[in-house]
Amino acid sequence: MGERGAGAVHPEGDGRVRLGEAELGARRGERATLVQFSSAFCQPCRATRRILGEVADLVPGVAHVEIDAEARLELVRALGIAKTPTVLVLDAAGAEVRRAAGMPRKADVIAALGAVL
Repeated sequence: MGERGAGAVHPEGDGRVRLGEAELGARRGERATLVQFSSAFCQPCRATRRILGEVADLVPGVAHVEIDAEARLELVRALGIAKTPTVLVLDAAGAEVRRAAGMPRKADVIAALGAVL
């Protein structure tokens, strides 16, 4: 499966959406990727950035990618992101396996990764 163009989101044969590095604007993690949609004036987004960064540093092969929702409206709409922060957990192939809106608890992020790894 090749990478898609920037902003393009297409479900694969299994119906799951997969995000490549072109859509993310960054490299995916080898084992999983935590994708955070944020906005400039979102207070919970700052805390979410810290939490996800800590988890990515703690768990080998996991990357944290933050996307400015206002700058990437096409992607936000394609994925149905309704509020910030929204966090997607992607598996190694870039398929979305979990999604949560609002500031997550660190333990919940680790548990969601446990289901992927």
